[in-house]
Amino acid sequence: VDGVASMLYLDYSREPGQWSPNVYGGRENLEAVAFLQELNATIYKRVPGATTIAEESTSWPGVTRPTHLGGLGFGFKWNMGWMHDSLGYLQNDPIHRQYHHGQMTFSLVYAYSENYVLPISHDEVVHGKGSLLSKMPGDRWRQLANLRSFLAYMWAHPGKQLLFMGSEFGQESEWAESRELDWWLLDHGEHRGVQSLVRDLNRVYRDTPALYTLDNDPAGFQWIDANDSTSNVFSFIRSGSNGSQLVCVSNFSAVPHHGYRLGLPSAGTWVEALNSDADLYAGSGMGNLGVVEATGDAWHGQPASATVSLPPLGTLWLVRQP
Repeated sequence: VDGVASMLYLDYSREPGQWSPNVYGGRENLEAVAFLQELNATIYKRVPGATTIAEESTSWPGVTRPTHLGGLGFGFKWNMGWMHDSLGYLQNDPIHRQYHHGQMTFSLVYAYSENYVLPISHDEVVHGKGSLLSKMPGDRWRQLANLRSFLAYMWAHPGKQLLFMGSEFGQESEWAESRELDWWLLDHGEHRGVQSLVRDLNRVYRDTPALYTLDNDPAGFQWIDANDSTSNVFSFIRSGSNGSQLVCVSNFSAVPHHGYRLGLPSAGTWVEALNSDADLYAGSGMGNLGVVEATGDAWHGQPASATVSLPPLGTLWLVRQP
């Protein structure tokens, strides 16, 4: 449902004198609230498996709370704050990103206040905003590397992924309803690489319970290091209800980090489940030859650690070898 905020507030886009308060003297549209609650309760009762999603741009509480607990009853809500902050961070040149590090970490402060969708929607690629690829700084290689790294980070972040058509292969021009997408770009290996990455992100996501079984539970996420702004590195653990774990490490600087010491939840062999900089995706091919060996040396508040190579503008997913 688009524009939910315009329904919830009597004074939405109205000047003083253009609206009347509700019976309690407030600005909440009580009739609209009752309608949305009835709508969602009816849909979920009569259509098993249906999902309703709210595009709601304010901090109205309980958008995804069940109606019997006083919420609006939506299944999900667009995380507009995450979208705005993430794109704002990425549009900075890598050398300046260290001063905007908090834009990427702030979303975890409120990530579990609602059931969120991470929206990279049509709204971000129209009306002169350009395509998702064009928002990335640097030459074409760096733009594509930024895009791949961000998509891998996005798929590992708590919340469900929404990616508007074209971004999955690096559409160059912004979207226009009057013409088709730039399918010809798939004649180029670097754009096929982005498409292959999205395919593999979906495959690994589906096969990795740590990425979704505790998606709405704070127990499913833990920062390893949220504060390495100097290196432009973010690292965290996703945990599943079956005890499985996945470590995501993103390097949003334009230089590789060799010998980077990373805290890990256990010693042993960790496998690179995904590397956004792999040759397969038209990246530089830098990585850790598929495996990382962790020792029992504590680091980053974790009981184990490993020395890893982080590719430039790249994201790694590591999973513990059984």
